[in-house]
Amino acid sequence: MTLDRDAIAERLAKTGYIADRDLATAIWLSDFLKRPLLLEGEAGVGKTEVAKALAAIYGAELIRLQCYEGLDQNAALYEWNYQRQLLAIKLREGEDSELIEEHVFSEKYLLERPLLAAIRRIDRPVLLIDEVDRADEEFEAFLLEVLSDFQVTIPELGTIKATSIPRVVVTSNGTRELSDALRRRCLYHYIEFPDIEREARIIVARNADIDAALAMQIAHMVNAFRKEDLRKVPGIAETLDWAATLAGLQVHDLRHEPELVHETLICLLKTQEDRARLSREVLERLLGRVS
Repeated sequence: MTLDRDAIAERLAKTGYIADRDLATAIWLSDFLKRPLLLEGEAGVGKTEVAKALAAIYGAELIRLQCYEGLDQNAALYEWNYQRQLLAIKLREGEDSELIEEHVFSEKYLLERPLLAAIRRIDRPVLLIDEVDRADEEFEAFLLEVLSDFQVTIPELGTIKATSIPRVVVTSNGTRELSDALRRRCLYHYIEFPDIEREARIIVARNADIDAALAMQIAHMVNAFRKEDLRKVPGIAETLDWAATLAGLQVHDLRHEPELVHETLICLLKTQEDRARLSREVLERLLGRVS
């Protein structure tokens, strides 16, 4: 099933993900062309949530490969259950060595990791390769083979081809430059922080206890915070935490609760340096601009 971009945007909204037209177009093209979608942007703009929302709208399994420095093929593709293999070898002592080898290098002892899992699924899954820029360049080169042919070779079992091409979302925070080869294999979209109106819609979509007026005030404030010289700019997840907290405290107008607003900034600000920068004086100045 392939949805057009308007249907994609509508269904994403029903999951609580409010996508702009450009993102909906990128998702549609990725699905239509069966090409991986590379999403770049600052931490907290909602890149990972795209994959989660896609899995929701298609009723598909989400398979996630979290990248990190030192990630190797074994952790991403497959490993053998060495402990069970050694036990099986010990139990079969005295038998023909070739038969033992054939037995212990069978599916029974194969540990499926995210890339192999995505390739072997009968129903088309969503494969999230998260924060690929954290992985080493060597791993990125290995990843090219998988994304090009959607097949892997296990020496003991042979070549395994994808039963159905997964929907692939690759995310990057831009901590290092990705290779041209990886970029060529993907469609590309850069996700910005949402504008005030769209972030207010996101808040309302994710929290039914917040009215539109308060959501707009929260979005205005977060937008203003992001323009301050902060060490860690609050992302959408932090905005939603703050909104849920304010709703739980039954705040209806930020301008009437400056102390409470200041106290709850721990939902948004994650360093002491940023807490100090957004002092009460700065907060009052920003609240004065909220309508």
